Amino acid sequence: MDKPAEPLLSRRRVYVLLVTVAVAAACGRILSANRVYEPDIHRTDPGRAAGAILAPLAAANPLEAVGLTAGGQYVWRTVGEDEPARLWPRARPEPTPLFGSNDRSRWATIRALVENHSYAVGDRDPARATPQNPYGNAGIIFEDGWQTLDVVMNPDTHVFYSSKPPLLSTLVAGEYWLMHRFLGLSIVEDRWTVVRVTLLTVNALPFLIYLLLLAGLIDRFGTTDWGRLLLVATACFATYLGPFAITLNNHTVAACSVVFALFPALSIWEREGDALNGGAPAYLYALAGLFASFAACTELPATSFAVALFVLLLVKSPGRTLGFFLPAALLPVAGFFVTNYLAIGKWTPAYGEFGGPMYEYPGSHWKREPGVVKRGIDFAAEGKAVYAFHLLLGHHGLLSLTPVFVLSLVGAVWLAVRALRRGGLRRPVAWLRALPGLEWVAGLTLVLTVTVVAFYVYKTNNYGGWTSGPRWFMWLTPLLLLAAAPAADWLAGRRWGCGLGLLLLGLSVLSASYPAWNPWRHPWIYNLLEAHGWVRY
Repeated sequence: MDKPAEPLLSRRRVYVLLVTVAVAAACGRILSANRVYEPDIHRTDPGRAAGAILAPLAAANPLEAVGLTAGGQYVWRTVGEDEPARLWPRARPEPTPLFGSNDRSRWATIRALVENHSYAVGDRDPARATPQNPYGNAGIIFEDGWQTLDVVMNPDTHVFYSSKPPLLSTLVAGEYWLMHRFLGLSIVEDRWTVVRVTLLTVNALPFLIYLLLLAGLIDRFGTTDWGRLLLVATACFATYLGPFAITLNNHTVAACSVVFALFPALSIWEREGDALNGGAPAYLYALAGLFASFAACTELPATSFAVALFVLLLVKSPGRTLGFFLPAALLPVAGFFVTNYLAIGKWTPAYGEFGGPMYEYPGSHWKREPGVVKRGIDFAAEGKAVYAFHLLLGHHGLLSLTPVFVLSLVGAVWLAVRALRRGGLRRPVAWLRALPGLEWVAGLTLVLTVTVVAFYVYKTNNYGGWTSGPRWFMWLTPLLLLAAAPAADWLAGRRWGCGLGLLLLGLSVLSASYPAWNPWRHPWIYNLLEAHGWVRY
């Protein structure tokens, strides 16, 4: 007997309901975005100057001794805006919708471009030096509410720039220019209006489109109502795109761009070779190329996604991929390099200068001093095995904070094994062309996840600073959700499986909801371990 058709209309109504609630909640949080000063992460010190809110660059990045190493060296903890040894302000801080170093670095560039027609966000002149300002620093990033650690300094000109790739900031500056030019709005005087309107257009609107497209893909690849609804609910409430909607960042933009590229790519995969209808139209290739490349330009590790998608479509349809995907993909790449050169006078991003003079100038948060062992979440002094554990299963873990992604790995491995059993090693090109869309998405997800995790384990011991989750993996979110479809459907047929799925969803929602007031805060697992003295950076 044939299985009765799933109630498609009813499912879509539930999808729309869930998406409406998720986007409305994100908009509400954007409209109330406000930097909150929490007593539990500050300390009081009567010996400090009244009203002191230490800005590392303005105050020469003071250091505080916190202990001795076994070799007798002092261990220092930097006293900065994003470090735990921060002082409770004695005077009322200036209210601001800017949350931390990461987003302030981008907002400073946006303000500088529109108001000063320059990428420079500050400068240093010893002639201005005073006891309170020993380096003679001045500019946007030294104003109250605009301080940031995420800057570099040209050692020849002593001019400061954001360390973030400037393409995204340049595009957002276009919106601020319109508000500034035609509405007379200022990001200083009218900060609440400018910042919140920008976040609604840069974060909330793409989030709406992202959820609708992702729900469509989940519905296409799922086979049970329960499994589909579990994944759509996860997309709406259990990932970090929602919490990060209230702050200007590249991670949500990259995640949305991945879906905007994946949706046309999967349409191409299903329609190409359909001689009756002429195959997939050219604009789908252009959209896939444009957004895959833009994801890579806003989140550099996502370059692996853009390259993989290009190769897959090249195998499927070489002519149209070269003719439409590639030219569209080159547009964001050109913008990335041109804006980078205009900003810092180099074709390579400022990240490539890490450890060099652009980062390690006197007073820099990142400067390493002889005989000084720095502490803090930016300087995790631990072995690679410990770092890898915490990056996957520990206090900043991809799987511990969003355990629903365990289903993603199970589903991806199962689909990959099933696909390989069809003889992919004997005739790889023909095999790849015949792969169903979900199977190559699952394989791609598995390869990209392993590659990105291995990259960070090899390259760094940094968890991304003060952040409520593994933000460097956020762009993988839509891929992980799609790869989870077969595992979610398998759980749907078992009562205990449904209970397990709900538990994984609930824990994931807990993690995403924990930093309700500011996503630039530690995860709940980190706070729990720190409270019991099990971790201390």
